Amino acid sequence: MKWYDYVFWVVAFIIIVLGLLQGGKSEGASGAITGGGLNVFVKTKERGSELIVSYLTLGFGIVFLFLALLSTSLTKAAPAPAEDTTTNLALFLLPLM
Repeated sequence: MKWYDYVFWVVAFIIIVLGLLQGGKSEGASGAITGGGLNVFVKTKERGSELIVSYLTLGFGIVFLFLALLSTSLTKAAPAPAEDTTTNLALFLLPLM
């Protein structure tokens, strides 16, 4: 593994942790069934630490995307060297003689 693979794993772990730190934006299905939380048109802005966690998640997501592209472009397989076909043919025919 190269250095950028380790950075890739660290950034992926940070994104997972930041995603778990973010609060839910809605009550989900339970609120729809029970009728609770009908504040559909109330403006709720992220403030303070929620805003910082949201921006950090976005930033690390962009870094993750560029690291994925970097990792893909740097690990392209090199073309295989041309083999000598006469040697391969001789090795193939040797047991038949």
